[in-house]
Amino acid sequence: MATFAPVDVQISAPTTGEKKTVAYFYDSDVGNYAYVAGHPMKPHRIRMAHALIMNYGLYKKMEIYRAKPATKLEMTQFHTDEYVEFLNKVTPDNMDAYTKEQGRFNVGDDCPVFDGLFEFCGISAGGSMEGAARLNRGKCDVAINWAGGLHHAKKSEASGFCYINDIVLGILELLRFNQRVLYIDIDVHHGDGVEEAFYTTDRVMTVSFHKYGEYFPGTGELRDIGVGSGKHYSVNFPLRDGIDDKSYKGIFEPVIKSVIEYYRPNAIVLQCGGDSLSGDRLGCFNLSMQGHANCVNFVKNFNLPVLVLGGGGYTMRNVSRTWAYETGLLVGQNLGPQLPFNDYYEYYAPDYELDVKPSNMDNANSQDYLQKIKIQVIDNLRQTTFAPSVQMTDVPRDPVGMNDEADAELDDADEDENADSRYTKRRWDKYIERDDELDPSDDEDGNEANGVRRQPNAPKRRRNMMDFQNPHAVADDDMASGAVSARSGRSRNGSANGIGSHTASDDGQEGSPLSDESEGEIFNGGREDSLSSGNRDIEDDDVDMTDEPAVAGPIMRGGHLATDGPQEATPPDSPPPVAANPTVPPNVVDDTGNNAMDEGDTLDDPEFAKEVGHDEREKENVAAEKATEVVERAE
Repeated sequence: MATFAPVDVQISAPTTGEKKTVAYFYDSDVGNYAYVAGHPMKPHRIRMAHALIMNYGLYKKMEIYRAKPATKLEMTQFHTDEYVEFLNKVTPDNMDAYTKEQGRFNVGDDCPVFDGLFEFCGISAGGSMEGAARLNRGKCDVAINWAGGLHHAKKSEASGFCYINDIVLGILELLRFNQRVLYIDIDVHHGDGVEEAFYTTDRVMTVSFHKYGEYFPGTGELRDIGVGSGKHYSVNFPLRDGIDDKSYKGIFEPVIKSVIEYYRPNAIVLQCGGDSLSGDRLGCFNLSMQGHANCVNFVKNFNLPVLVLGGGGYTMRNVSRTWAYETGLLVGQNLGPQLPFNDYYEYYAPDYELDVKPSNMDNANSQDYLQKIKIQVIDNLRQTTFAPSVQMTDVPRDPVGMNDEADAELDDADEDENADSRYTKRRWDKYIERDDELDPSDDEDGNEANGVRRQPNAPKRRRNMMDFQNPHAVADDDMASGAVSARSGRSRNGSANGIGSHTASDDGQEGSPLSDESEGEIFNGGREDSLSSGNRDIEDDDVDMTDEPAVAGPIMRGGHLATDGPQEATPPDSPPPVAANPTVPPNVVDDTGNNAMDEGDTLDDPEFAKEVGHDEREKENVAAEKATEVVERAE
């Protein structure tokens, strides 16, 4: 028995060569519509996915477009005129007048009438058609429209929450420029509306992996392979409850690989219904986010133009997380496990994580069953014509909807209307950030207007002067203590030269010098403020020999104590005078042992008696050196 494909569904980081141009289609109005109270289909999930996409920063890697809603004429390329006209006219207010038409077009229970019904259909179909048109023009490699993927709608009938089949309209647009289009459906429900639309042609091959057996819509049997020229071009892989990542990968990859080898499509449409995820409100599969995204990654790697669409999905937090993650894969960006802050952050409580984990649900799909279905599907593919061609026809000059000329006109109009704006909405949406951009310039106001919220732990974007502090600079405390030491040393040396000293006159002790401790307190208290403001406190008047006269104090003159006024300071430019008998304060005496002034050298010390008997010449030399040192420090 053959084994399945490798079970590792972890997505590796895309390489630089795999990066593609991605066009992302989103209309901010899509989340405003609601079917009816209690209905499981909630367009709000698209807005939740968009909030994650924006706050993960994926908008920097792709072009964002708001497609023009599809018109009635464009919808009638597939749907009947009567059906489209009915959808355009019916409202909750007048629906009683259309009772007969509601029964005819299957509008009622699953597909209720709600406010803005036709506008919602126009947004969904417009994004898919515009995405196909951009692929046709070669303007992008991947087009994304999570509002699309409504695969149950029929030609003249609503079905399964779907009114307008945007997938068929997108494929019809692709067929105008491409010979063969492959449609892949990984929704838990069978894509019956798309299969029915192309059941008789070989221009489109439809491949659907879905739950089959007592399950909506009840179609999609293995034997449903198409009719006429479309025989064997409809591929159905019926599944049972609880299929997991390993089993799904084991069937999806070999089947899709065989389909592409036999059919050789020119473009691919991938419907990514989120109801095949584990824990879906209406689903019965057990796929994790990684298992679901593996399908997207596998299809992308064939390097064909791809139109990626949404679809089902009725547990909103799981659908939005998965679609955001798959958007990251398509733009070549792996997303972090922790969700960024966004407008709907509380929806993801209590874990606030990106991952959607599988449950312990039993897998009713045995390996024997899956292997038999896979063999039969690949055998049906062998019955097809290899890469069927079409009759020679003229390729239309312009696709339906937007073209290059209309695009240029919109750009010109945007420039004219917003000449003074740095980033208009159109410019902001089309900007793609380069990977080698060193310092991307983000417009914070523009980001805020487009739903990008500031993350709690994100660095500040506005750069201030205080953001650039020198890490090697001396700390403020070290600078303060160093300044105190310098001032203390200067005061002591100045006093040794007879220039002056601080007095504690405020304390009533005239003539007593301040200690180092008291001087430090004054500096740390009032000096810091006075240094910054330019004011000086009376208690902290410092002595500057070059600018101010010395403070009066006790000095020695000719060996006698003199208190008759201050001594004039020596200018810094003059050579230091050398006195025969240098004057020193009576309580401070030279220490010739270490050639420096020591605290505690007073007249009462025993050490002073020894120093008095030293040679007079040696004392004069020491005193002269000290006087020179004081002047040099002052300079």
